[in-house]
Amino acid sequence: MDGASHSGRGGGRPPQPRGSRKGAGQAPRRDERDRETGMKVLFADDDEGMRTLVGHILEENGHEALMAKDGEEALRLFDQHRPDLVLLDVMMPTLDGYGVCGRIRARGLATPVIMVTAKGDIVDKSIGFKMGADDYLVKPFIAQELLLRMEALMRRFHMAATQGRAEEVLSFDGLSIDVANRKVRAYGRDVALAPKEFQLLVILAGNPGQVFSARQLTEEIWGPEYAGEITGITVLVHRLRNKLEDDPSNPRFVQTVWHAGYRLGVAREGE
Repeated sequence: MDGASHSGRGGGRPPQPRGSRKGAGQAPRRDERDRETGMKVLFADDDEGMRTLVGHILEENGHEALMAKDGEEALRLFDQHRPDLVLLDVMMPTLDGYGVCGRIRARGLATPVIMVTAKGDIVDKSIGFKMGADDYLVKPFIAQELLLRMEALMRRFHMAATQGRAEEVLSFDGLSIDVANRKVRAYGRDVALAPKEFQLLVILAGNPGQVFSARQLTEEIWGPEYAGEITGITVLVHRLRNKLEDDPSNPRFVQTVWHAGYRLGVAREGE
């Protein structure tokens, strides 16, 4: 079966009506359901039943659904359609969800990514966060949980561009952050950040010198339901340092305050 098919049945595919899910060879039509708030969502899972279910949930709520049966197909659809949000089953043949997420981030793209895992699977969440994932969702889930997580992630994604101070560009010695356009330069070079990396940096840069606890940052970036899982923020800080710092082991920008949390260690230019 072609993984980009969405009917959940084998055999030939008749022409699909307006509002149907897209295959790999079909051009996207964002407004076909006349719902301006709808997103283009890519879901990759080797379980045909899950693809059918998730596709139905997405379409019934005004979103455009792209379905992939494995990681390689997910990347093809991603490159062809540039979705607004990606849902990736962790365990897939050919290329697993972690691999797909890593390749998306390697392209320098900040598209929000939610990893999907089955209840009972032994999954190390830190691997997904290291690859650039933004959230996790455990199967089985109800439609409302999926939709709420998608909405919350997209809300945080867009809010990150307006956090911090009112100025559009935050400037420091060796670091500049164009908040409105989501562009970062460190030591004169462009730096591509994933959504949560950018969000963390803007929070710290909007309040230079202020110490934020790991719990505070976790709640702000992932939501209060993740307050007790501070591993994610540790991974996020590590990734951010590797991208920004000349010497990540001796950071100037994202600094650790032992037994307290993290802060931006440089003052704003002109202060």
